[in-house]
Amino acid sequence: MRLTLPGFFDLQVNGFGGVDFNGSDLTHDRVAEALERMRATGVTRCLPTLITSPFARFASNARVLTSVRDAAIAGLHMEGPYLSPADGARGAHPGEHLAPATIDDFKRRQDAARGRIVLVTLAPEVPGALALIEHLLSTGVRVAIGHTAATPQQLRDAIAAGATLATHLGNGCPQMLPRHPNVIWELLAADEVLASVIADGHHLPSSTLKSIVRAKGPGRTILVTDAMAAAGHLERSAKALADRLFTIGDVVCELGDDGRVSLPGTPYLAGSSLTLDQAIANTVRDTGLPIDTVIPMASTIPAGSIGMSAVGTVTADWDPATYDLSVRSIAT
Repeated sequence: MRLTLPGFFDLQVNGFGGVDFNGSDLTHDRVAEALERMRATGVTRCLPTLITSPFARFASNARVLTSVRDAAIAGLHMEGPYLSPADGARGAHPGEHLAPATIDDFKRRQDAARGRIVLVTLAPEVPGALALIEHLLSTGVRVAIGHTAATPQQLRDAIAAGATLATHLGNGCPQMLPRHPNVIWELLAADEVLASVIADGHHLPSSTLKSIVRAKGPGRTILVTDAMAAAGHLERSAKALADRLFTIGDVVCELGDDGRVSLPGTPYLAGSSLTLDQAIANTVRDTGLPIDTVIPMASTIPAGSIGMSAVGTVTADWDPATYDLSVRSIAT
């Protein structure tokens, strides 16, 4: 079945096609290469995502990304450093570079990014978080809750202050949670909050993905990849091919034979090798929703969640029997 779809919009991508947006070797040419590989999967707009790192690395990579003249870069997603230090909640973010949330610290990061940070993921329990949320909203920056071990009241306070998104709900939280209350229930119940999910079969079991989409509703659910350099069928160096080792910044990650990306020797995930066309197909399979209902979760809904629009069209073939979505061409 041939389909014409709106261009896909990925709110969270750490790298792609062998390129690490957080790496010390980032260049304009490497960014252009990653964007071209993403387009082949239907992504016409995205938010390159910079995770917790030393300020000098953040500033350098932000300058590279924001100086690339490509309309596919809709802005930057800053994920950290205002995150929970707890194992599990912290995920792959290096604990030594986590920091309190201050307006001054964000301002220097926004200056380095030439004003292009449009989304910030933070943990509401971090000191200074509520004041920063209010400042971000006053400057037009959207706020997402993620990598958190916050109490229900802390979550409600962040939402009252203006947080409108949940970053990769069901992940970036402690490995063990009380039955109730917990961060997942609270964010599922918050009608003001749209939830992004990573539908790669590793971050969320199919039953969990289905339950989140049912609870939030398709109109408040966003598909993201959280992709890193292992995504996109890369050409790898001989060492990387043998060891399946990649990086997000200075964090070493391992790609498993099943596509799972994790911190070596731990149960903790570290980004993904997912592409957004695969996320759409996986969500149709796991939820039973028609593809016409799922497609907006990867295009118009994420775009609208940060006050933007999807761009261009994607022509793709869809086989509902095998859940195969194959992108054929992109027009922007």
